[in-house]
Amino acid sequence: MVTPKTDTEEGKHHEGKEDNTADYNETVKICPECGSKNLIRDYGRAELFCSQCGLVVAENIVDLGPEWRAFDFEQISRRARVGAPMTYRIHDKGLSTLVTWSPTGQGQYKLKKWQQRTHIANTTERSFIFALSEIDRMACALKLPMNIREAASMLYRKAMRKRLIRGRSIEGIATAILYITCRQYGVPRTLEEVRDISRVGQKEISRAYRFLLRELDLKVSPASPVDFVPRFCSLLDLTGDIRSKAIEIIKRASEEELTNGRGPIGIAAAAIYIAAILGGEHRTQKEVSDVTGVTEVTIRNRYKELSEQLDIDVLL
Repeated sequence: MVTPKTDTEEGKHHEGKEDNTADYNETVKICPECGSKNLIRDYGRAELFCSQCGLVVAENIVDLGPEWRAFDFEQISRRARVGAPMTYRIHDKGLSTLVTWSPTGQGQYKLKKWQQRTHIANTTERSFIFALSEIDRMACALKLPMNIREAASMLYRKAMRKRLIRGRSIEGIATAILYITCRQYGVPRTLEEVRDISRVGQKEISRAYRFLLRELDLKVSPASPVDFVPRFCSLLDLTGDIRSKAIEIIKRASEEELTNGRGPIGIAAAAIYIAAILGGEHRTQKEVSDVTGVTEVTIRNRYKELSEQLDIDVLL
């Protein structure tokens, strides 16, 4: 005689089965039967099975994705029911809704202008929007990744909360904040590069840079010549061997304390110049100067110091 299972027993059995399925979904990478790693997920049957032996590794898998399919970005944008994620690069963090317009739409342009006026309450918010747009513009010009733009926008918000912007140049503060963020995240950009795409001069940027470091109590480590080598070598179309050789020269120079009191970019430029000659991929001092932004005189002086002190024979 078969004793029927109680609801409690069935519930426990069913619960244990679901737990096993969940564990399989999260941890199984190989087939427990034959050891194959070729596991295929069948979305129609909600199963995960082995393509070698056919064992069903997991079943009743819940698909957490959308119920629709899309084959290009346009279809994704049209069918998605959620907006973009929150971002610090927009003054309201992207939580508001914007009215779009087209040249052929009647009254849409006027509606968009009125909506913008309702979103911008005062001059402080208008200045904030301008500062964030400046950070984004300069970051685009410097080809900086998205995380740098987000971090710079967050730092500007922090400075604004501490009331450090009032009475100072918005462009100068925004430029200095972007430069500080690059230094903090180890993304090598020279002050000259930042100055060239900014709307203020280097003197204003330097003043804002020192002011923000002091008031926000920020710690920025000194730039290392090694940080600039990969990007400069890429711009000069040099191989990985030249890059490695230049880094080796810089490390030797650092051990001999030849980099103390010297600009990191000048050291990097001279090391790349020497490494290119030694590796048979000669680049002129003018070519190196155009890419690095340091003068040919500086390159010659650093080149002579490194070659003499490190006993490097360079045949020009």
